[in-house]
Amino acid sequence: MYTVVVLALDDVIAFDLATPVETLGRVRLPDGRPGYRIVVAGPEPMVDAGPLRIGVGAGLDEVGRADLVVVPGRNDPARPTPPAVGEALRAAVARGTRVASICVGAFTLAEAGLLDGQRATTHWLATDELARRHPAVHVDADALFIDNGQILTSAGASAGLDMCLHIVERDYGVAVAADAARLAVAPLQRTGGQGQFILRNRPTYRTATLEKALIWIEENAHRPLTLADIATAAGMSTRTLARHFHAETGQSPIQWLTGVRVRHAQELLEVTDHTVDRIAAQVGFPSPSNFRTQFTQTVGVNPAAYRKTFRPARR
Repeated sequence: MYTVVVLALDDVIAFDLATPVETLGRVRLPDGRPGYRIVVAGPEPMVDAGPLRIGVGAGLDEVGRADLVVVPGRNDPARPTPPAVGEALRAAVARGTRVASICVGAFTLAEAGLLDGQRATTHWLATDELARRHPAVHVDADALFIDNGQILTSAGASAGLDMCLHIVERDYGVAVAADAARLAVAPLQRTGGQGQFILRNRPTYRTATLEKALIWIEENAHRPLTLADIATAAGMSTRTLARHFHAETGQSPIQWLTGVRVRHAQELLEVTDHTVDRIAAQVGFPSPSNFRTQFTQTVGVNPAAYRKTFRPARR
């Protein structure tokens, strides 16, 4: 049996805390024995968890007895980590203990210096901030979870469940993991990555320099646009436009345009019965094949798979 210590820090996200407790805590081996012993530990005997107050049954000394330490996210990921927590995590890694984060718990690992030089992920809304705060971390915004061997990170909410099921499969094999997945009423492996949940290049994104161009692209993305068209609408030369786009969005104007078209397509796939070919034309892609290629590269699944996942079933 493996001992799993789930860290409960003040401002913990209750869902993130419950995911490893419930998923790993209910694992049973073929002979009926539990697969994991779960301990909730932290530096304080009571923590806030949004609208909840949660009692913490053990102190940080339990980290030294763990085979796996799971670090849930906190509602404010920028909140400083108590020094004793960082020390406990670094000591655990030095001993060879596995450490895993859920959602923005990656910020806690990064603050402790445990993600430097490694690939890591977190909730897609926080990937840019994680990369900004910790430039030594190789942030992958698309992955549902990343297993670096000793250190694992996962994206938001249900991606923590994906990671926990992966840990079960790694520890006990696919049959035990499949039983855990059935108990959780979840797939053992999901199609695609975190990319399918991201709404790209949203119209709320504004910069002082590019506001006019972004609004114009939003309203005209369905047309066959060129870089020159966008530059004219923005009142800039193509070189100046490209420079501002790269500096302020990290994308070229055409990449931004493609992202807007993909987002519009996502919306139509979710709420209409229109064929994929019709949607390709509606949102501005030059051909259905180009649409399928660009959509799959951007979102991580093809349009048909996206619709199956995100369109509510008819009743």
